[in-house]
Amino acid sequence: MYLHFKKQQPVVPCCMPTEEIENASLPVGWKSYRSPEGRKYYVNTSTKETTWERPSTSTIISKATGPHQHSVNGRHPPGSSGHVLEHPDVSLRKTNTSNQSPGSTSPARRQNKEKEIKETKITINCVTFPVPMSAPEQQLLKPSEWSYCDYFWADKRDPQGATVSGFEVLLQKQLKGKQMQKEMAEFIRERIKIEEEYAKNLSKLSMFPMAAQEEGTLGEAWAQVKKSLADEAEVHLKFSSKLQSEVEKPLLTFRGDNFKKDMKKYDHHIADLRKQLVSRCAAVEKARKALADRQKDLEVKTQQLEIKLSNKTEEDIKKARRKSTQAGDDLMRCVDLYNQAQSKWFEEMVTTSLELERLEVERVEMIQQHLRQYTTLRHETDMFNQSTLEPVDQLLQSVDPAKDRELWVKEHKTGDLRPVDMDI
Repeated sequence: MYLHFKKQQPVVPCCMPTEEIENASLPVGWKSYRSPEGRKYYVNTSTKETTWERPSTSTIISKATGPHQHSVNGRHPPGSSGHVLEHPDVSLRKTNTSNQSPGSTSPARRQNKEKEIKETKITINCVTFPVPMSAPEQQLLKPSEWSYCDYFWADKRDPQGATVSGFEVLLQKQLKGKQMQKEMAEFIRERIKIEEEYAKNLSKLSMFPMAAQEEGTLGEAWAQVKKSLADEAEVHLKFSSKLQSEVEKPLLTFRGDNFKKDMKKYDHHIADLRKQLVSRCAAVEKARKALADRQKDLEVKTQQLEIKLSNKTEEDIKKARRKSTQAGDDLMRCVDLYNQAQSKWFEEMVTTSLELERLEVERVEMIQQHLRQYTTLRHETDMFNQSTLEPVDQLLQSVDPAKDRELWVKEHKTGDLRPVDMDI
């Protein structure tokens, strides 16, 4: 069981103003103020530190040990926006904002806050990234493979010095693949022409009458050599025809003229999202500058009032504080819109890059399939060519000079009686 004792308040002489008594009881350098909502907060006039909690000697000691952000029941003191720019993930990123606007922050404290953000995040070409040295290693979206969606977020410069986005690099890969596919089809077309010309020449050569008068078994073998040329010509004609229908045509017609139009649609869609992100980033910078101006104006008026260098009234201070708070609200709204735009761009980048990845796999597998068909047809051609030579081999093995002589003699003999000597 805990007993709660109410701290006894010091007796306040009726002749002293309450605000002066409050400031007099604070540690040296601290003063109390009230927010536009009427809530009391405390400012260190030397360090410009701001807090909801009433400072004490122990507070001063803890502050000396390092920069700590105070909060009361989870709420941030004036000057703390509580806005977190998370790193993108596959799902839509959520933007965390507290109920407190950064508009009530003193400039020194706001600058410290901005410095902390800049140390962990950096915006490059209007895209916000975590600083590698200050952030834990990010989990890849597809850890088991080298996926497009994990490695093309940053921009790069081409050899001419122009800035090229990671998505443009992926898009150029697709267009280059289409060009390579076209050139492969043209290569196969040249192969077909060679085959057709070769077949034509073989057929023409097979009809030449050269050595047509050769006789016997050698004559039969020679006739088969000439016939084999005609057979081989037919094989090469069939090979060229199949090359055209089964290799060249599929390579040429795969993803027709509409493919480039589809790529342009992807390009325009992502480019529009990126332009929106650039616009939202510019709005954030403008709102950040406006807040800095309002904060500076508020501090100048507050200091002038404190040292009695101006006739500015407390109402002027409240007005400046309201404007500063409004500027802080505007900044939070702009950052929120920026994060929404970056989330949309992020999601479309992932979706589209995965689609481009799928298209590239499909293209490579298609080419692989038809080049395999090319090698199959080529092997078949060799096999058929071999079959045209088999009769030639058999007949050449049967060539027999003795047999040829016998056959020739039988066909051309004029008589088998030999001459003898005449008697005296």
